[in-house]
Amino acid sequence: MRYKNIFIVAVIVLVVASAGFLLAKNNGIEIGRGNMTELEGMSWSSSDLSGEKCEKAKTRPVAVMISGDVETRPLSGIGEADLVFEMPVMDNGVTRLMAVFQCRQPSEIGSVRSARTDFIPWVQGLGAVYAHWGGERDALKKLNSGIVDNIDAMKYDGIYYYRKTKQRPPHNGFTSFDLVNQANIKLGYNLEKSIVAYQHEESEKRKAKSEKQGLEIAEPPSIYEGDFAVQWKYQPASNTYRRWRGGKEEIDLNTSKQVETSNVVLLKTTWSPVSKDYINVKTIGSGEAVIYKNGEAVNGSWEKRGAADRLMFYDSTGQEIKFVVGKIWIETLIK
Repeated sequence: MRYKNIFIVAVIVLVVASAGFLLAKNNGIEIGRGNMTELEGMSWSSSDLSGEKCEKAKTRPVAVMISGDVETRPLSGIGEADLVFEMPVMDNGVTRLMAVFQCRQPSEIGSVRSARTDFIPWVQGLGAVYAHWGGERDALKKLNSGIVDNIDAMKYDGIYYYRKTKQRPPHNGFTSFDLVNQANIKLGYNLEKSIVAYQHEESEKRKAKSEKQGLEIAEPPSIYEGDFAVQWKYQPASNTYRRWRGGKEEIDLNTSKQVETSNVVLLKTTWSPVSKDYINVKTIGSGEAVIYKNGEAVNGSWEKRGAADRLMFYDSTGQEIKFVVGKIWIETLIK
């Protein structure tokens, strides 16, 4: 009786498998090892930020304030961000970064630093959740008014943020995408939020451009100074730009790989002093911009009409810039 039951089960499994194979074949799907990735990714959509196809493409972005200080290098998770803003926060050239995550969700992000007023409009325009460790007085006043969903480590240290004992404060604060997501749920924040997508070039066009022979390569000039000096060097084989900072390769501690991006934007703007410790950079308005992609430089402009509006980029004819599919780094240059 036992063997009879086993035989019946085996027949049922064989019939179901055969039916599945015939159904797939009738719908034009070839079953083979080489197509498994395609089948698994059929439900994926494109990220509004990077244009890359990923499982979490419609997840609400998370913007994390990250230190630019020498003591915190190498940073955790910086190479996994879909979009990164870098901007001077003091008149002596010290910079800070805001890493925006969507497709890739790092197991560690940091070191996490304080919120700054001039970064907040960029968060608003992305519809992102803002993760930070305290902040300057005016920034906290705005955030506490509820203009942006935010997760302040000063309130949630030891819950959604943690400190590394081997690093000195204030450089020892860290989080992860999973912890931030837990905070989003606990605080009742919407986990999905539609944003206006950036336009991206089709992959065929990108490949054709990157394979051109004899094309003069355009790279961003060296920006910032001293330990904060940044260089981006074009890599024709991957059609990406690799990052150096302070004369050294910028490495992501999570992956042990050099940070690279498909697009580098130089956003030119102005600033005004706030105090002896802080400056305020104009991030609402318009100005000149240079966009580096495909080993080429595109002269254009940036525009952000209001705090809640998306940061836009245009070429010299007024057409919206189409970014190469992949990561975007926005370098803010002040004058």
